[in-house]
Amino acid sequence: MPHIRIAVALVGALSAGFAMAQSEPAAVATATMTGADGAAHGTVTFTETNSGVLIKAELTGLPPGPHAFHFHAVGQCEAPFESAGDHYNPTNVDHGFLAENGPHVGDMPNIHAPDSGDITVEVLNAFVSLAPDSGNSLFDDDGTALLIHADPDDYAGQPAGHAGDRIACGVVER
Repeated sequence: MPHIRIAVALVGALSAGFAMAQSEPAAVATATMTGADGAAHGTVTFTETNSGVLIKAELTGLPPGPHAFHFHAVGQCEAPFESAGDHYNPTNVDHGFLAENGPHVGDMPNIHAPDSGDITVEVLNAFVSLAPDSGNSLFDDDGTALLIHADPDDYAGQPAGHAGDRIACGVVER
């Protein structure tokens, strides 16, 4: 089964990259996720690695089912979270993993909340950085927000994958 070997090789490479990043103090950031009604929805930790930013989200109280999970261009989370702006897209490309000229650097795979609404998920976003001097830093002039949407991202629809309402938001902070 070649696909299993590829997955193991990728995990091994990512693990090795993460271990190398840990030999020096890694840049770390956090976000506290809040719903439009003010309810707490958990915390997210961001760790710089040699391969991008490792995102560990420990989320609670989400509606069951798939949800789009994106970085947005402005570090503000005022309900209903339109203050967070559009998807984080410093490279000015199309939205979605299936778009010919995509994806945005803020695009990430959907997350899937179980019936309990509580989920822990880890995602590696190879397109972003915590380094303030990089062109794709989560710490640009107006900051960055992490959003969870009501619906899943279709990975192709413009400009944001038909992901629906913004149901939880957190500002990425050092």
